Amino acid sequence: MKLYSYFRSSAAYRVRIALNLKGLAYDIVPVHLLKGGGQQLSDSYRAINPTALVPTLDDDGFLVGQSLAIMEYLEETHPEPALLPGDPRGRARVRAIAQSIACDIHPLNNLRVLKYLKHELKADDASRDAWYRHWVQNGLAAIEAMLAGSSDTGRYCHGDRPGYADACLVPQLANARRLGCDESALPTIVRIDAACAELPAFQQAAPANQPDSEA
Repeated sequence: MKLYSYFRSSAAYRVRIALNLKGLAYDIVPVHLLKGGGQQLSDSYRAINPTALVPTLDDDGFLVGQSLAIMEYLEETHPEPALLPGDPRGRARVRAIAQSIACDIHPLNNLRVLKYLKHELKADDASRDAWYRHWVQNGLAAIEAMLAGSSDTGRYCHGDRPGYADACLVPQLANARRLGCDESALPTIVRIDAACAELPAFQQAAPANQPDSEA
């Protein structure tokens, strides 16, 4: 398998975690989102993924984009070890956490949105960063409430085995830290992130450990 990835992309980061948790071998194909105006916008990459977004998984010629779709595909084609709980209610809970991150928080602080704010709407850096922190902190506060208020939360987002929701949470918190978001009201999230940071699957997926890292 090949993963078209950018080291700092939280969407690519969550897929790297998922691949690592499943113990699957894959090669990274770097797609730099800034160099040359953005390599993801090239005709050659658009032929691979018409959305011009990362990540894209290439599994023996089968191409699939969108991080959650990739993770679901991995779960169906390589069911063990499982990223999702075995019961319908558990799976629904985990998907709700993951989608709250990938569908509600992440799109509002995606690179193309931040670039539009700056270049098209003429927001200065302080205003752009305030936008970022507002939506990330609001979103993470909701995730904190979901986790802290549930007996299903264990060492990780759901029980005591890392999985689908953790793979989404850790990259989002990493991005929040890069922009100086306040973590003081997120004790459960910070605790889970610390537990994940002890695991090789998360360590190996971290931006600083990618072949295209500029950290």
